[in-house]
Amino acid sequence: MGDFDNAPGGEAITQVAWVVTDIAATERFLSACFGVRAWTRMPDVHFGPETCSYRGEPADFTAHIGLSYRGAVQLELIQPVRGASIYSEFLDRSGPGLHHICSEPTDFDAAVAAASAQGIEIVQQGDMFGEMRFAYLDGAAAGVPFVEIAEIGPNMRRMFERIRQES
Repeated sequence: MGDFDNAPGGEAITQVAWVVTDIAATERFLSACFGVRAWTRMPDVHFGPETCSYRGEPADFTAHIGLSYRGAVQLELIQPVRGASIYSEFLDRSGPGLHHICSEPTDFDAAVAAASAQGIEIVQQGDMFGEMRFAYLDGAAAGVPFVEIAEIGPNMRRMFERIRQES
């Protein structure tokens, strides 16, 4: 049995994400720091109650999302626009900053179950267009805002690869 067999987060970190109040300013700063050539911005991404929950209740919120890459690691910027979510909660609690790291476990459902079995709270989870399932694990008590685990479908994976090539 390997070290990662019972770890909800899987083996590799695939994304680092910040929650911000000014997505354009953060894009400029991270581009200067990491030499990123381009960001793909998706304004007003809606997460609806049919496919997303926040603290056990149906969620309904909107956020601007910015994506780029540094090597194989995706850089994500999230600017909450409307509604209650872990992103708006984070801003209210601590201001802008590093919000989560993400990995893609081999078996998403088993990873969610393993987190729950270990007493780790799933704060927010959802499904984006049938192309990505995600769950945020609460690490605040350990000094880590959140860990996201994700399952990426083939169309979303192709979009991410296009963004990586442009970055």
